[in-house]
Formats: sequence, structure tokens, C-alpha cells
Amino acid sequence: MRLREVVRDTGFLLLGLATGIAALVAIPLILTSGILVALGVGVVLLPAALGVLHRWAEWERRRAGRLLGVAVHPTRAVTGLGAVLWSPGTWRDLRWLPVHALAGMITSLICLVAAAGPLATVATMLIWPVVPNMSLLGLRITSWQLALTAGPVQLAILLALLLWGVPALAKWQAKLSLALLSPSAARLKADELAERVDELAETRTGALEAHGAELRRIERDLHDGTQAQLVALAIRLGIAEKAAHQDPDMAVRMLQEAREGAEEAMTGLRNVVRTLYPPILADRGLAGAVSALGARCAVPTTVTVAELGEVPAAVESAAYFVVAEALNNVTKHARATRAAAAIDRVGDELRIEVGDDGIGGVDESKGTGVAGIRHRVAALDGRAEVVSPVGGPTGIRVVLPCGS
Repeated sequence: MRLREVVRDTGFLLLGLATGIAALVAIPLILTSGILVALGVGVVLLPAALGVLHRWAEWERRRAGRLLGVAVHPTRAVTGLGAVLWSPGTWRDLRWLPVHALAGMITSLICLVAAAGPLATVATMLIWPVVPNMSLLGLRITSWQLALTAGPVQLAILLALLLWGVPALAKWQAKLSLALLSPSAARLKADELAERVDELAETRTGALEAHGAELRRIERDLHDGTQAQLVALAIRLGIAEKAAHQDPDMAVRMLQEAREGAEEAMTGLRNVVRTLYPPILADRGLAGAVSALGARCAVPTTVTVAELGEVPAAVESAAYFVVAEALNNVTKHARATRAAAAIDRVGDELRIEVGDDGIGGVDESKGTGVAGIRHRVAALDGRAEVVSPVGGPTGIRVVLPCGS
């Protein structure tokens, strides 16, 4: 374990030698880019250089975090000259650069001495009679007695430096990088809040698009179906009214057709309402409704629903349609012999899993219904994951918040 740690820390510090040299090169380049801003060229060059520096600094943070076993949250990158210059992250990166150039070079050179020194010491003890002016512990070797006395002492010092000093230096270097590059707790909270705002804005956009598409579908269904049926119904009633005295038989026939048209219109309305909130949810609850979906699926489907407690109506409806769409995909595209659907609740999260043993290879760009699932889930601030390698199996996992 100690040897593995030493090898890891040695690699960490020796890589710091390369990055330290790179930092020495980067400092004048960034300074030159800053000077060129006055000439107009740096307006493009400086943000690009600082963007590269930010990615490099983020890589260094992750490297230091891995060494220390510390979770490192990525920081937000900004674009544009004004935003870059005003960003606290930019000044953290610029502050880190010269420190790393100095500290990285020093620690890596010490590490290099500790790593190569033991072999060099042994070689010096063996070949000093052949190669003149060799020294150990700063003493010129002139006899075997001195070589065998100073050599082991120097070897012990270097091995101690390698076994204990190098890990300590590596940890110090990593902590220094994290201290210089990591944002403050307040800044980290602000970055997380900004990311959350962006995520919610994106989710809101998707939800509005999905809502708009749903409204257009409902309008189309009502216009092409129920409205047309109601117009025909009104015409038949009008004809029946006019024919009531002159042609009673025609009036009766028109009334019969009007009644059939009214039944068709009611069926159409029920279908539209069912797409908004399936009546089966109100009648049988989510467990019964999903079990009915499994029973109606053309592919043999196992349905498992745990005790869910009280679930908001919007979440119930979304969960029902997720399972319905997923099983519809299984029937149409999967070529599966069996499928399974499971719904469970963990704390304030409703978790849905639908899988099959089909051919896999779900392509969301080809209208497989997965995009609709994602939009419906995003509207409730949920998460959806699709795992479908070519050859199968396919699994859809959805998490919906259902807290009070």
C-alpha cells in the first residue's frame, strides 16, 4: 500500500513539473494578450487564453481532488471579455498560475531527486573508483571506507524522503491548488443556484413546448372529431325539425342518426378527456391503472407497484403516461417477448422503471416516444434515463418528485 501511494504521489508531482513549466510559458502569453487588448487584438485573444486557463485550472482541481479523495464540483465557465474579466474564477486562476509555476517546479524537483537519488547513490558507491570526483553527502569519495559510510546514510535519507516526504509534498501541493482554485462557499452556492436557474429555465421551455403541443393536439382532436360531429348533429336535428310534420319517417331517421352522432361525440370527448387525466386513475388508482396497461399490452408484461402512499394527481398522470408510452414503444419497436414495469416510492421520489428483452437500439430522434416522455417528466422537474444498447435490453428509468 505504501509503495502504491508513493508511485501515485511521485507521478502527481512529476506531472507538476511539466505543468509548472507550462505555467512559466503561459504567464507571459496571458500578459501579452492583456496588453494587446488596447490594440483591439486582445479583445478576442485574451478571453480565449483565459478560457484555456480555466479549463486547465479545472483539470488541476480534479487532479488534486482525486489525490486527496475530495469531491470537486465544476465551476461555471463564462464567455465574453467583460464577463471573463469580472469573473471571480478568472482571478482565482490567475492567482494560482504563478504560485503553481513556483511551487510545482520546486516540489517536482524535490520529488525527482527523491525518486532518482537512491539509484544514483548506489551507483556512486559502486563506481567511484572508476569515475573521478564523485561525492556522497557532499563529501568527495576517496576511499571505500568513506563510500560505505556516507553511502548508506545518504541512501537512508533519500529513501525516507521518497517514502514519507514525497506523499507529504504531494498532499501539500494538492491542498495548495484546491485552496487557490476552489471558490468560496458563498460563490459555490451562487454557482449552484445559477446552474439551477438555467436548468429550470430549460425545463420551463421544454414544458411550455410540450404544453403547447398538447393544446394543439387537443384543439385538433376537438376540431376534426367532436366539433365536426356536433355540427352534423345540429344539421340532422334541423332537418328532423323541418320534416317532423311533412315526413315523420325522415324525422325519425334523422333523430336516430342524431342520437348516434351524439354518442360518437360523447365517445370522442371521453377520449380527449382520457388523454388529460385517464378516468381509470380516479377509479382504480395508479396501481390499478398501470396493471391494466400491463394486461392490455400485446407483449406479456409483469407489473409491480409498491405501496406509494398519497401521490399528487399530476405525478400520477405523468407516471401513467410514462408507462403507457414505454409499453407502446415495446409493442411497436422492441420485438420483445416479455416486458416489466415497476413503480416504487423512495422518500419524496416516485421511481418508475420499464424494461424489455427486445432488440434495443432506441433512437430518440426517430419518434420513438422517448422525447415525449422526457418532456412530460421535465415539466415536473423529474429525471429520465434511457439505456438501450443495440441488441438490447432496453430500460427506461424515471424519477418524479412527489413530495407535499
